[in-house]
Amino acid sequence: MKLDSLINAKDRAAQFMMDDIKKICTTMPKRDPGSEGERQVSEYFKKLCLEEYGCDEAHVESFKEHPYSFFGWTWVTFTMTILAAVFCFFQIRVLSVASVILSVLGWLLCILQFGMYLPVIDWLFPEKTGHSMWAVKKPKGEVKARVFICGHSDAVWEWPVNYALGGVGFEGHMAISAIGTLYYLAVAIMQVCGADAALTHTMSLWGIIFLPFEVGMFFMWSWWDAEGKSHIVDGANDNLSGCYMGLALLKELKEQGIELENTEIGVICAGSEEAGLRGSLAWCEAHKGEFDDVPTYIYSYDTIYDPKYLMANYRDLNATLKTDKALCDLFMDSAEELGINCVKGFVPPLGGATDGAAFVKYGMRAASITGLNHKLEKYYHTRLDTYDNMNKQGLADCYAVTCKVLEHIENGYKL
Repeated sequence: MKLDSLINAKDRAAQFMMDDIKKICTTMPKRDPGSEGERQVSEYFKKLCLEEYGCDEAHVESFKEHPYSFFGWTWVTFTMTILAAVFCFFQIRVLSVASVILSVLGWLLCILQFGMYLPVIDWLFPEKTGHSMWAVKKPKGEVKARVFICGHSDAVWEWPVNYALGGVGFEGHMAISAIGTLYYLAVAIMQVCGADAALTHTMSLWGIIFLPFEVGMFFMWSWWDAEGKSHIVDGANDNLSGCYMGLALLKELKEQGIELENTEIGVICAGSEEAGLRGSLAWCEAHKGEFDDVPTYIYSYDTIYDPKYLMANYRDLNATLKTDKALCDLFMDSAEELGINCVKGFVPPLGGATDGAAFVKYGMRAASITGLNHKLEKYYHTRLDTYDNMNKQGLADCYAVTCKVLEHIENGYKL
């Protein structure tokens, strides 16, 4: 089966994405993790899939989460590391030992809660209910393969430093803060080992230059708004663009009257990715083993924006997890066939994760596709991520490659 008509409709599909994303951003509530807006957009996607796109089933599923914990770890870590710095000024051995312990615990929390997305301190934060949507469309004949196209429907709290200073300022702030914690850890270790008191006192005084940056980490995300809404970004690119890769494909299949022979196609619009992949992890837990009947492949999309940076990420979750090489290769080969730029890359350390990491964690075959510069740009996680700041070519290119990937899988491509 050839899907040239789907591929050739890429500009129309991209325009549909932009128009419908505008509708969501202008008519629905903000979609922070665990919010009413996240639930409403999930219900909207379900309605589209069942009533307009010919899906055989669609579901909105809820899950429990503690969304503030994902960025809230900074409060705990930097409270500990600032206390560790203060203890260094007393030149008392027991306090120096406590300083070392606090610094190490702070770093361990950072690695586990952010580096590995583990729910170490979730229990410290209020519980909320998140929502995800998923749907499937069956083929005409026997199901021999299944493809899920995944995005996330929630949007993030704004990062004020990135909005004010851009990625260099944001990353520089984080780097200086991290260096400051290591600096005072070194001072504390020297004190425990009996280094000259005058020297370590002088070093402690010089280290004061790091403390404003560490205090600033309490404000790296906009948690302080009284209504809890005005500092939630629109999330047009991150990541309604990912959700609409699958929705636009379902729409074109329906409108063109195309039915696949042996490939079941589905969409997953996960909630609360910005709270640490909580929606996609909950989906995996709820559906363990359910899709093992035939080879099932998941393409996870996140922030499909700039065509220069369309990327197959061979590693995800701060570069700690390998994604499915064969699926990434197929995406890159499909792009090459169509003459579309696509580069090989990875989600870097401190780059976070896409929902693809959740599926990999659960042993599923998943690829991570992004369309952004991993060196943070000013729109990322700020109020500039709006429906009128989207890239039609970026959307169209990614959509076309996705159609080509589906064509190959439908025609029995060996993965």
